[in-house]
Amino acid sequence: MDANTLLDALLDEAGMSRTGLATRVNRATRAQGKTYSYDHSSVIRWLRGQRPRGIVPDLIREILSGRLGRPLTVDDIGMGVAPPPVSTPLTGFVGRATALWRGDQQQRPDVQEAPVITGLPAVGPVWEWENPPEDVDVSRRGTIQVGIADVSSLRTARSHYEQMYRKAGGVTTRSRVLGFLNAETAPLLRGSYSDATGRELHRATGGLVAVAGICAYDSDAQGLAQRYFHQALRLAKASGDRAFGGYVIALMVNQSLFMAEYRQAVAFAEAGLRTAGGAISHALACDLYAMQAKAYSRMGDQTQAHRCMTAAEREAGQIRPADEPAETGYVQGGLLETNLADALMRLGDTAAAQTYAAEAVEVQTHERGRIHRLATLADCQLRGGDVEHAASTATVMLDRMEGMESHRLRDRLIKLRRTLAGSQARATSDVVTRIDDTLCIPL
Repeated sequence: MDANTLLDALLDEAGMSRTGLATRVNRATRAQGKTYSYDHSSVIRWLRGQRPRGIVPDLIREILSGRLGRPLTVDDIGMGVAPPPVSTPLTGFVGRATALWRGDQQQRPDVQEAPVITGLPAVGPVWEWENPPEDVDVSRRGTIQVGIADVSSLRTARSHYEQMYRKAGGVTTRSRVLGFLNAETAPLLRGSYSDATGRELHRATGGLVAVAGICAYDSDAQGLAQRYFHQALRLAKASGDRAFGGYVIALMVNQSLFMAEYRQAVAFAEAGLRTAGGAISHALACDLYAMQAKAYSRMGDQTQAHRCMTAAEREAGQIRPADEPAETGYVQGGLLETNLADALMRLGDTAAAQTYAAEAVEVQTHERGRIHRLATLADCQLRGGDVEHAASTATVMLDRMEGMESHRLRDRLIKLRRTLAGSQARATSDVVTRIDDTLCIPL
């Protein structure tokens, strides 16, 4: 039985206590000619996932609808008999999204340990993003008036937390993003805004939710990260910004690669390139093609991998930073070379892989990107039998990692340590010891 995070979030939004809800339900049942004695403990059981019998779910729905001033369904309060449909109306989606943010911030195990979504449910959000119906009108009437200045504050926050993630890692940044989503963003989504402002609001919110997903991914909460990416994709659809949706797809492609879902990675990338169409930026197209190349290389498909590498290089030559949206700023000089090095290494072309990896390290970038590039170079050097240079590269990588908390970087360190130790060369002993010391520090 899963905790009812939707009901908990609605009670919080309504400013209603558990005893207050129980009292109102008892009063409503008496009006129906029935006598119940629900109390604080009864509501706790509902919050833990128990569904009350008979007409009570409908009475709870009516009570909260009246308090919040908007219609709710039994699905909206987490007491529906059947699971929600794949295509969720925007109003219902907002309630579910904010409930997830709240549950994550409260560190609820059922939220933070959500299982990885597989099969049709994993691809359903992409299908929904690609296909009609579109959101004709996203305007809303709520308690506070939302303007462009509010939207601008969300964009500024997204940039701030993205930079924090790059410098400190997702483990540290995640709680800060969640705090902002719950305290600042959720009230705006429930406010009053026109269709035009609403689209900008959903676009800006999607950017923040995407960062929350990146932080969850970096914290190794993969199921939760998927849910944030799916939210960001739904928000992209509400905004009408196809290019932003393509960016969210790129995040999902990257996660699919990590989870070794290579065919899914290829399919998602194709969906992003196809659906974003002419709206897609050259930087994003470059990254999607490069990640497809990595997926094909892991499947051993040399022909398709090289086709995608060529397409990625073609797009890279057309990138104009001034024309790019804020989110694609991660596609910096050297990223393509790193991805090409990874793909070529998997295909067995170690000489070319080392050349690309060395070129990537020489290009200036943010600290997190530099660490990944160093890790890729060390991998290429080890595969090429250059153990001494690999040990030296790993030492520089460790220097750069100090103060950063990231499960993904830790994973790379663990794999690198395994390969270095396996070489049994004298040059690796000191760096292996230092890696062990680093891994002793808990995240």
